[in-house]
Amino acid sequence: MSPDPISKASPIVIVGAGVFGLSTAIHLAKRGYTNVKLLDKQPYHDSKYSYDKGYINKIIRAAYGSQVEYQELATDAIASWESWNEEIKSGKTLPPALLGSPPKTDCSSTTRDTIANMTKVGLRETQVVWNNPDDVDRATKQGFGFAVNPFNRKNNFGVLDTQGGFVYADRACCFALHQAKALGVNLILGGMKGTFSNFLGEANSHITGVRTADGVSHCAELMIMACGGWTPTLVPQLDNVCETTAGGVCIFQLPPDSTLWDRFAPENFPTWTYDMRNGESGGLYGFARDSHGAVKIGYRGTKFTNPQTQADGTARSIPITRWTQQSTRQLPLTAARVIKNFVQDFLPELIPCATKTRLCWYTDSFDNNFVLDFVPGVRGLMVATGGSGHGFKFLPTLGAHIVDRIEGNQNPYLHFWDWRSLRSGMKPYNNIMEGVDSERSLHRQGLTKHDSLKELRSSL
Repeated sequence: MSPDPISKASPIVIVGAGVFGLSTAIHLAKRGYTNVKLLDKQPYHDSKYSYDKGYINKIIRAAYGSQVEYQELATDAIASWESWNEEIKSGKTLPPALLGSPPKTDCSSTTRDTIANMTKVGLRETQVVWNNPDDVDRATKQGFGFAVNPFNRKNNFGVLDTQGGFVYADRACCFALHQAKALGVNLILGGMKGTFSNFLGEANSHITGVRTADGVSHCAELMIMACGGWTPTLVPQLDNVCETTAGGVCIFQLPPDSTLWDRFAPENFPTWTYDMRNGESGGLYGFARDSHGAVKIGYRGTKFTNPQTQADGTARSIPITRWTQQSTRQLPLTAARVIKNFVQDFLPELIPCATKTRLCWYTDSFDNNFVLDFVPGVRGLMVATGGSGHGFKFLPTLGAHIVDRIEGNQNPYLHFWDWRSLRSGMKPYNNIMEGVDSERSLHRQGLTKHDSLKELRSSL
């Protein structure tokens, strides 16, 4: 329910200092809102969003197949990432560079649509088709030859997106947090003081704020829930709109001063995706090594769930992390098998380097679009969620659209992110809310035996 217009001095509370929460806070402050409070249970001002405490590098891409609107949004976001990098280089701020240098390469049939749509907007030369000699020659002259067919595949089809690459997720969030603070956002991070306890007001009709675990009440004319994988549980109205899901990640630790160190260096190896829409056997992505020698390969071909029955009797998927309960570092055998087979076929030199695994949690909407809207029937409550595995790249810009929603401004993209429901006859992009009997439920998955791929490595 859209609220009455709020003044620039009205209290606004955002729960969640991840991508959607940070971006919203920044753009509210830039539009002149002077009473914005950002809460999070994590002490990000101390942890710096580090990988060991949960954050990992993220893919940046402008290639979106037939989804022209997201292509436009991504191109705009990339320009903002570059602007952030330039601001950092100027010495005005302290965090190191955010946007990594490797381009992104894609092995997927959707790339044909990308080529067509990039051509329409005059960006054809940013796309390099691997089996097009003119494209490959151009890429080589531009210094991108290493990113053309990096797996030495016999069926040499793929596309290199020279606009894409990766972003250092921890540095990006640190810089965004720095911006929010500099713009006057009130940050309350870590411990009981930053942990959501319950809403104030009438849960089903009018929210007037939030109480944190330390017992403090934070009154708000507008509450914005941007809690990542916890949002669907805290806002049950999202049932059948969004669900929390997990992908598998394996880390390969390279020995220093080795040929592998150079082989997988960012200047020698691209960010990549592989068969992202090929169901259980595809959905792979990966990165060059980081500064510590870690090579990350992820799997999203199966979107695993962790349904837990809530107080109202509904089973909702919630993240399993070290901050909520005993976490698991084991992988579902499906994820481990697909990663293992891919590495065995295309990057066998990494096999001895497999060291640890983890689950990476997302919030998927049924149609893979974000949900940036007011909760129907509830005054004073809004959600910014449903990143669906592709939201991070919009960190610098997404908040501007959220503020447009708050202000009721005309915006050509907002209709994609309306509150909505799955209509009869509509085929969902993501099947969600399948419950404890789902084949994707972690309850029904065999898991690797160790906090690594050791047993898989020994079988190769």
